[in-house]
Amino acid sequence: MKKFLAIALALVMILALAACGGSDTPASSPDVSPPAGNDGGGGDTSPGGGSDNTPDNTPDNPPPAQADGFELALITDLGSIDDRSFNQGSWEGLEQYALENNITHKYYQPADQGDDSYLNAIDLAVQSGAKVIVTPGFLFETPIFVAQDRYPDVKFILIDGTPHAGDYNPVVAANTVGVLYAEEQAGFLAGYAAVKDGYTQLGFMGGIAVPAVVRFGHGYVQGAEAAAQDMGLADGSILLNYFYTDAFWPMPEIQTRAAAWYNDGIEVIFSCGGAISDSIIPAASQYGQKVIGVDVDQSGLSDTIITSAMKELAKSVYDCITDFYSNSFPGGQVLIFSAANGGVGLPMATSRFNTFSQADYEAIFARLLSGAVVVDDDISITPDAIPARAVNVNYQG
Repeated sequence: MKKFLAIALALVMILALAACGGSDTPASSPDVSPPAGNDGGGGDTSPGGGSDNTPDNTPDNPPPAQADGFELALITDLGSIDDRSFNQGSWEGLEQYALENNITHKYYQPADQGDDSYLNAIDLAVQSGAKVIVTPGFLFETPIFVAQDRYPDVKFILIDGTPHAGDYNPVVAANTVGVLYAEEQAGFLAGYAAVKDGYTQLGFMGGIAVPAVVRFGHGYVQGAEAAAQDMGLADGSILLNYFYTDAFWPMPEIQTRAAAWYNDGIEVIFSCGGAISDSIIPAASQYGQKVIGVDVDQSGLSDTIITSAMKELAKSVYDCITDFYSNSFPGGQVLIFSAANGGVGLPMATSRFNTFSQADYEAIFARLLSGAVVVDDDISITPDAIPARAVNVNYQG
C-alpha cells in the first residue's frame, strides 16, 4: 500500500509540473493584446497593431471578434488623429455619435503607410469587436476592397473614396458605403468669397493632384470668375497662380514658393493639401498676407486664415453611423455630399472676411442649391483651360 501511494503521489506531481510548464494561451489564439481604454481619445494611441503583434490573418483565418471590445473604430490615414484634416474631422463625427449613445469606440494608427499596414490595423479593429470601421482617405480604397470581403459582417465607411483592386474600377460591397464630396462646390465658394471680399491676386497650392484636390482647385477658379462677373470686373483683372506641390506634408520648397508668391503680390493662397499649410502659413505671416484652409475649419491654426473650404466630414460620418444603428445602412452605394445635403461649405462664424457677409454667403449658396449656378466638375482639363475672362490663371505645372 505504501508503495502504491508513493507511485500515485509521484504521478500527481508530474502532472502538476506539466501543467505549470504549459502555455496559458492556446496555440491558435492571435498574438494580439486587446487595446486599453473605452473612448479612444485617451486610450492607446500607438500604431494599432503594428507589424510585430498583429496576427497573420487571411480571408480563411480571420481574427475572432471580442464581444467586450470597441464597437466603433476609425483607422487613421497619414498623420495623427489631431491632423486638423481628414482624420480629425472623421473622428469627431464618430466620437460625437459614440458619446451621445454610450458606445465603445477607438481609433487605430497604422504602423506605417501601405496596404498591408492598413489591413493589419483593420484586422486588429475587427479582432477587438468593431461593428463599424471608418477609414478616411483615398489611400484606403484598395485595403477596403480586400477587407469588405474578408469581414462581410463588419460595416465599412470609406471617406473620400470607393473600393477597388488597384485598377480604379469601383466595387462597393453590400457592407461598404463610399462617401465622396462635391469639392468643386466648396472650392467655388472659397474663390467667390475671396474675390467678393476684395482680393484680386490669388494663389492655389494643391497637394498631390488626386481628383478631390483637382476639383477643389477647378472650383476655386470658377468661383473667382463668377464673383468677378457679378462685380463687373474687367477681363484679366484677377491673377490666380496655380501649382501642385506633389505632397500632403510640409516641405521647405513649399514655403519658399509661397513666400515668393506673396513677395510678388499674391494676397491669399488656397492651401489645399493637408499639412502643406504648415509651410504656407509661415510665409503668409512673414509677408502679412492670407491663407484659405481646406477640409475642416482651420481658423484656429492662424490668424492668417480667412476661411476654409470645408467638407462636412464629421456630419457625413455621423449620418452614416446613424443609418447603421437605424438599420438603414446604405451599403453598396456611393454617397455624394454636396451643398444640397449640407456636405460642403464655408465656416462663416469663424471666417475673417473684410466685407463678405453672411447675407452674401447665403445668396451665393442659394444659387448653388437652386441650380442657378452650376460648378463644372470636369478634371480632364488643366486649370488654365477653364473658361474665364476676368481670371488669368498662371498654371505652373
